[in-house]
Amino acid sequence: MKRQLANLFYASLRAAFPNEPDDIEPLVAASMTKFGDYQCNNALGLFTKFKRNGTHYVNVHAVGQDIMINLSPSEMIESCSIGGPGFVNVKLSNNGIAKSIQKMLVDGIETWAPRLPVERVVVDFSSPNIAKEMHVGHLRSTIIGDSIARMLEFSNVEVLRRNHVGDWGTQFGMLIEYLFEKFPNVEDINETAISDLQAFYKESKKRFDTDVAFKERAQKATGELFILGGESKYRQAWTQICEISRKEFDKIYECLGVHLEEMGESFYNPYIPKVIEALSNQGLIEVNEDARVIFIEGFKIPLIVVKKDGGYNYASTDLAALWYRLNEEKADWIIYVTDVGQQQHFDMVFSAAKRAGWLPDDDGTYPKASHVGFGLVLGEDGKRFRTRSSEVVRLVDLLDEAKVRMLEEAKERQKERLKNGIIAIHWTEEELKQIAEIVGYAAVKYADLKNNRLTNYTFSFKQMLNHKGNTAVALLYAYARICSIIEKSDQNIQELKTTGSLVLDHVDERILGLHLMRFSEVVEEACSNLLPSVLCDYFYNLSEYFTKFYLNCQVSGTAEETSRLLLCEATVTVMRKCFHLLGIVPRDKI
Repeated sequence: MKRQLANLFYASLRAAFPNEPDDIEPLVAASMTKFGDYQCNNALGLFTKFKRNGTHYVNVHAVGQDIMINLSPSEMIESCSIGGPGFVNVKLSNNGIAKSIQKMLVDGIETWAPRLPVERVVVDFSSPNIAKEMHVGHLRSTIIGDSIARMLEFSNVEVLRRNHVGDWGTQFGMLIEYLFEKFPNVEDINETAISDLQAFYKESKKRFDTDVAFKERAQKATGELFILGGESKYRQAWTQICEISRKEFDKIYECLGVHLEEMGESFYNPYIPKVIEALSNQGLIEVNEDARVIFIEGFKIPLIVVKKDGGYNYASTDLAALWYRLNEEKADWIIYVTDVGQQQHFDMVFSAAKRAGWLPDDDGTYPKASHVGFGLVLGEDGKRFRTRSSEVVRLVDLLDEAKVRMLEEAKERQKERLKNGIIAIHWTEEELKQIAEIVGYAAVKYADLKNNRLTNYTFSFKQMLNHKGNTAVALLYAYARICSIIEKSDQNIQELKTTGSLVLDHVDERILGLHLMRFSEVVEEACSNLLPSVLCDYFYNLSEYFTKFYLNCQVSGTAEETSRLLLCEATVTVMRKCFHLLGIVPRDKI
């Protein structure tokens, strides 16, 4: 709807002011709903320019009037008015909103997918380190990255989901040397032999830090790993370590419903030398204190691309990965989802890429690279979220606790309902476990995504598992209630989509209908700004508008039943897609 309206206003502006440039934004949501649903705000800027050039417009309202006069008639528009400094306010027709919603019900929610100016996007997210367990710090990257990928995929963009795992570097020499001490036969290295890879890492790190001879052997092992080919015992040991870690990561991804393609640091290692050579040939790399660096304007320190000892680092790998994604994968947009602490690193890498001509300047053109930063997860004491023993919280433990708490809550609620004689479904123990898992994981995801990713947020099971307010639990119950309303109507909802008519005569019907119709523009905004929280705000407001509609507009047994059932179905359809974009699986009954 907004796109169609925008085209109408664009044509109007071209007709009224044919000599003006095309780079204008002709339509935004109205700042005050009492004046309309959308508004065109170009009049003020145009009048200022015309006044400076001495043209004939006496005031800004006259400019707005010309825009309104040249607007072609449309069944989408009920009325237009001039307000404020020449704003052209548009009130949509109830019939236009209803038709748009009913068309979506027939053709599918995909017809409301936004159109983005990109075809292929790399989303780099999650990125745990091999031989280390995923902890709460990986939660935000995994959840935020997955949601961004889902929104882009819904928008018909080809998304390359990349898991840039830390599977290369000096720590592997340390691990391999320790493994050889414990398991002289490489074939004995497996997940059974190393039941706790995290503990194994800590033990090897302790040896590395305290035993000089061991450290020397570990450094030699690192060199052997990097230099020798795939048949060496070092490479075999490295492969085994990676595989053990990968299986543990996959368990977490399966719980979260997250799909990634692993292309770790080691994948880009062969590309580093030629990338460094190309940058050197362009005169971008200089020697500074025996290291090879790129100086970036605006930064006090240079970007080190080759260390003093000739080794590579994160900048080396990230430059190679960026080159590969631009040149081999032909990505229009590369998105990196990491904590805000890495902002400077990526700013420097992107600046180096711009100096090399890989990326254009920040002029809104493509290809481009973006860093999606996020804040810390805090405990209820306001400090970094940790266990009582000050250890980083393991992600698997956190997810298990969410599931256990939700199961206890579900059992208690069922017990209370039976005690009070409330007619409800009697869930079996297995069914309650399934529900607890779905709702528990959803609660963890939504509690993270609803916050602006740039801010820290406090992790609280009590808040996220609340049945009221802006929580996944409340939204899941709201969804199930609407499904129940439709089911109890005994109407064939699929048939009603083509035979029934949607009418929005009541004020709360119109408010809900207008909000539903804005789904596409909200997803577009969330994609453009890489902010899943924008979608969460929309989702919560949708549930609130539906509640108000349902309280004031009886559905069953009324003359408006068919129309209102269609509005219920439209709400369920959009809610289902919102859940999907947030990586949450809803249930019709809960």
